[in-house]
Amino acid sequence: MKAKLSTDGGARGNPGPAAYGYVLETEDGTVLDARGEAIGRATNNVAEYRGLIAGMAKAADLGVVELEVVSDSELLVKQMQGEYRVKNEALKALWEEASDLERRFRRVRYTAVRRAHNELADRLVNDALDEET
Repeated sequence: MKAKLSTDGGARGNPGPAAYGYVLETEDGTVLDARGEAIGRATNNVAEYRGLIAGMAKAADLGVVELEVVSDSELLVKQMQGEYRVKNEALKALWEEASDLERRFRRVRYTAVRRAHNELADRLVNDALDEET
């Protein structure tokens, strides 16, 4: 099965109260899972990675074999594609976890989009943050 994973993460204050959101859907747009979750105090980048990891784990559990990851975090996309090195220690551990999850798929493709094209995942992040405050 092929699927698209739209992920987002955000922190109010950076670092500050943080949350991630993801939407996992099939090629025809059927939503397999959508989740937003507060993760405590973190940076935007940590929240972005936590959303990626949670979404990839769910996709793997559901038997997805080809995954298109869509994120408005250019940093995350370029790090996962190997274009940028991961220098930050906190992100390095999360990058390794995401890289390990990648091995559960036959193919993973990353696409960076503008925030406006990642609306539902962004809304899930903000809803989770609103519930915490």
